[in-house]
Amino acid sequence: MGENQVREWRPFIGPFDPCPPIRVKTYVVPPNQFITFQPMNLPQFSPAEALRLGTLWPALYSSYTSKRRGEVIPDE
Repeated sequence: MGENQVREWRPFIGPFDPCPPIRVKTYVVPPNQFITFQPMNLPQFSPAEALRLGTLWPALYSSYTSKRRGEVIPDE
C-alpha cells in the first residue's frame, strides 16, 4: 500500500485536565478502507502464511506494533 496507514491526532488539552496530557495520539487506518472494490486476480499468500498473518491477500495485510509489549509483528 502506498498510503501511510498510521495517522496522528492532536487532541485538545484543557487547562484544568487532571492528568498529564498525551500530546499526540496515533491510530491505524486498515487497508480495506483504501480498496473500494475487489480487483480480479489479486495475489494470495500461501495457506500457512494466510493463517499466520490473518488475511489471504497481501493488499489487505497490515503489520502493527503492539503498544503493550513494544514488539513488531513482522511485515514480509
